[in-house]
Amino acid sequence: MLERSVVDSLFPADLPEPSHWEEHYPPRELPEGAYVTRFAPSPTGFVHIGGVYTAMVAKEVAHGSGGVYFVRVEDTDQARLVADAAEQFDRAFAYFGIGPDEGGDDPYGPYLQSARERIYLSYVRELMRQGRAYPCFCTREELEEITRRQRATKLPTGYYGSWARWRDADPAEVAAKLEAGEEYVVRFRSPGVEGRVGFDDAIRGHLEHEANRNDVVILKSSAQSPRLPTYHFAHAVDEHLMGVNLVLRGEEWISSVPLHLQLFEALGFPPPRYAHIAPLMKTEPGGVKRKLSKRKDPEASVDFYLDAGYPAAAVLYYLRGLANGRLAELPLEQALAEPIRLAEFGVAGPLVDMVKLADISADHIATLDGPTVLDAVSEWARQRDPELVEVLASERELAERAVDVERVGVENPRKDLVRWSDFRQLYGFFFGALFTPVTDPADERLGGLDVALVRKMAADFADNYSWSDDQPTWFNQIRELAARHGFAPNPKAYKKDPDAYPGMLRDAANVLRVALTGSPRSPDLHAVAGALGADEVARRVRALAG
Repeated sequence: MLERSVVDSLFPADLPEPSHWEEHYPPRELPEGAYVTRFAPSPTGFVHIGGVYTAMVAKEVAHGSGGVYFVRVEDTDQARLVADAAEQFDRAFAYFGIGPDEGGDDPYGPYLQSARERIYLSYVRELMRQGRAYPCFCTREELEEITRRQRATKLPTGYYGSWARWRDADPAEVAAKLEAGEEYVVRFRSPGVEGRVGFDDAIRGHLEHEANRNDVVILKSSAQSPRLPTYHFAHAVDEHLMGVNLVLRGEEWISSVPLHLQLFEALGFPPPRYAHIAPLMKTEPGGVKRKLSKRKDPEASVDFYLDAGYPAAAVLYYLRGLANGRLAELPLEQALAEPIRLAEFGVAGPLVDMVKLADISADHIATLDGPTVLDAVSEWARQRDPELVEVLASERELAERAVDVERVGVENPRKDLVRWSDFRQLYGFFFGALFTPVTDPADERLGGLDVALVRKMAADFADNYSWSDDQPTWFNQIRELAARHGFAPNPKAYKKDPDAYPGMLRDAANVLRVALTGSPRSPDLHAVAGALGADEVARRVRALAG
């Protein structure tokens, strides 16, 4: 074991003792049974929708118990940091309402691990003083050779026992290496136990996993600055000092629990309770299930939902249903208010079904009033479609009439608006600034009618058009228009002698539909015409007359 003076020489002279940090971060004053949870994202890539899922659960469980939820950014892997990760986090937190209860200068910060270097160093030094951690000078090549030899003899790979070259090295040799300024890492001196370790998981019940025998790295290379710990060591120190008593994280960390329990014991900290959440899954063609992948699946990224404009409430409702199946059976507002219960989580990863989410989103939007829809679309478009924002602001009354078409005063409101990004395609034709008039009578959308006939019909309709609130009265002018221009009065007559007519009533109506909306498919034509107003209807149809 190294002498204390040698150990202390490796650290800043003014580094506080652990007791300083214990006083600086006193136990939280919370009601009995309250949970302190955290979401701990790593800024090494885009924010995964699974992160929103985990953060939503962490916040819900903490608040449901009268506790506290915060976000701690785990940025110790400085080599893999993504420049705009912080902005991504902010967007996700704001959109889905999963922002932390604490942050900034609040008393349990900093909430950025790279800003907590001195805290970690105090505890690493203490473990080294006790002989429970030691410097290791192995090079990458030496570690690779150890792994090769272990595999060749079919032994478990790792840095343990007799393979741990520097675990029980002569203190004089270690001191000489340090004096020479050779690069080193600090490793935890594992108890080296074999067998299995049991622990209770708040979701999965009693679990057992192979005990940790490895002397893992707890402090990265001495050549790096800042001198940061590995995830494992930072996890143990931060959960203790920040008062976390329930760690919600992905199931991939289950195998690390035996190591983490060893670290808590070595540091003299009571361990938190763990709850390991199954990952979001996806079904591929053929029925193969796999994890929702950052690399393969665009819907894995939180920005996918923000850019598409899925309403946050719809996404949260869907995720809550994946967490607790009973919530998927409740109306949206009730499901968002009901508690998420850890005991109701499954141990198999829930499947993400974008078709189901689209249905939920469409149903939700159909319940919103026009002003709410327009406000949401405008907010979404502010950074993505400035022209649309300007149009909705300058023609607000028209926009409200447009949104109400087949949504107000009907038994089954239209549900084609799934995402805010769909608005321009579905409703853009209502606005002159977004609509391109149809001026070519040979346009294929008109069904191949004779060009001269199309022009005559358009001119006739525009010259004689009048609005009526009564739909049958209004539509009768289209029926009369079709009759004047030789269209069959009904399908039976057309089927009997198709050569005698240019088409049926629906073909005549299609000319007006395309002239008004630019598409042979549209909402109810009477409602569209009412929203546009008589002058705009006549103007659009006349454009087709030439």
